[in-house]
Amino acid sequence: MKIKTTLITLTLALAPTFALAGGGCNWEKTQQSASSCAEGTVYDAASGSCVPQTTS
Repeated sequence: MKIKTTLITLTLALAPTFALAGGGCNWEKTQQSASSCAEGTVYDAASGSCVPQTTS
């Protein structure tokens, strides 16, 4: 019983650590916004990246 309680306690104590360790799927892409695009490019929400700005 003591081993079982210890393992459960250890699992519950480490669970938040493992959850925060990874950024998740495509974390870098979701952190990009229009303000992070280089000069001469604009943020394209459809592709999720900066694309060259076109003028008409």
